[in-house]
Amino acid sequence: MKQRMVILGAGESGTGAARLAVRKGYDVFVSDKGKIAEKYRMMLQAEGIAFEEGRHSMERILAADEVIKSPGIPESVPVLRAIREKGIPVVGELEFGFRHCHGKIIAITGSNGKSTTTKMTWWILHRAGLDVAMGGNIGKSFAGILADGDHDWYVLEVSSFMLDDTATFRPFIAMLLNITPDHLDRYAYQMENYVASKFRITANQNESDLFIYNADDPVIREGLKRHPSRAVPLTFTAADAPRQGAWISGSKIQFQYNQNTFDMTISELAVQGKHNRYNSMAAAISGHVLDIRKESIRESLMDFTGLEHRLEFVAKVHGISFINDSKATNVNSTWYALESMNDPVIWIAGGVDKGNDYSEVLDLVKKKVKAIVCLGTDNRKLQEAFSRHVDIMVTTDTMQEAVDMAYRLGKDGDAVLLSPACASFDLFENYEDRGNQFKNIVREL
Repeated sequence: MKQRMVILGAGESGTGAARLAVRKGYDVFVSDKGKIAEKYRMMLQAEGIAFEEGRHSMERILAADEVIKSPGIPESVPVLRAIREKGIPVVGELEFGFRHCHGKIIAITGSNGKSTTTKMTWWILHRAGLDVAMGGNIGKSFAGILADGDHDWYVLEVSSFMLDDTATFRPFIAMLLNITPDHLDRYAYQMENYVASKFRITANQNESDLFIYNADDPVIREGLKRHPSRAVPLTFTAADAPRQGAWISGSKIQFQYNQNTFDMTISELAVQGKHNRYNSMAAAISGHVLDIRKESIRESLMDFTGLEHRLEFVAKVHGISFINDSKATNVNSTWYALESMNDPVIWIAGGVDKGNDYSEVLDLVKKKVKAIVCLGTDNRKLQEAFSRHVDIMVTTDTMQEAVDMAYRLGKDGDAVLLSPACASFDLFENYEDRGNQFKNIVREL
């Protein structure tokens, strides 16, 4: 008799898991409390997978042999509590995919820079001719990729929510880029819970695996004391400190793995800014340990194109540069954005505040920002944090108003930076919608 698999949530993750489960011979039922997007409904129907939306049929769910939950569903919801009480095993889509994966995995996590580093790592491997797929928290779900066929390599962006639902997940290469407070509402506002979640990426690794991490991040350094890794450590650092991994010496990045070394000039990197140096070092280390030619790694970092909505140059209008960093939904992401700016900044900020501490960016704001254009339904915290330190602060209610105002305030040589430091759900569907509106309006100036 077929094993009964119930999947909670029918987004990218749940639909991918459902398609893989059908391929592996399970009797699959998908249940989503909300409305299923047309794209995913069509996928489920095409495969003949049973599903429901707008409710959870508890009798059918509690008849499952196993449940796969989507990463966006918190443990506190009643349906999960009922499943746990009945003792039905619950796994995440990442864990389920890992069970059925025959290739090697490079998994990347961190509070910021995950998507860029994932795409960069994929680009290095792809350009070198390896059979590699990219997915996870970016683009296609891991299970969805596996449902469509096998690859030798998988480069996966993994979030803390995805790692929370793993038990045996073990990547060959794990990367931990940085850890700053984010999503603390899901971790009972305990930073240590969030840190522990991130370190799950290396928990099952052993001496034949590799763990690449940021040696400059104090939270990671402290976390390693409580969550030691058995994998071979490879670090990246901005300090001139030769070691296994990567470091910066003057105007160059130096790489070393065993006795193999190479370097490249920082100015050659296609994406600039301190944060992108870190991302580039992490991605290049993975290519270096896989014995990809040094010249190929160097060329990959020189012609890499960044991601949409992440410090994306949109246009220059009358000498004013417009930069779309709509993906910056927390203060730390905005810190990286401001840190990378060399021109006087008109900063468009605001949205749904996730408990932001703006003191983190105060020094950068004093140094680089000439005006702040607030965009959002509640800008009190922004006003309180910066009104005494920035000459011009204005409030706007729509993206059109915000761009028009920023354009009026700017002059030749300035940069208008959309880096909201907040979620987007007050005025926009998501950060992509926010970024696209910004770009469309800028292009019509």
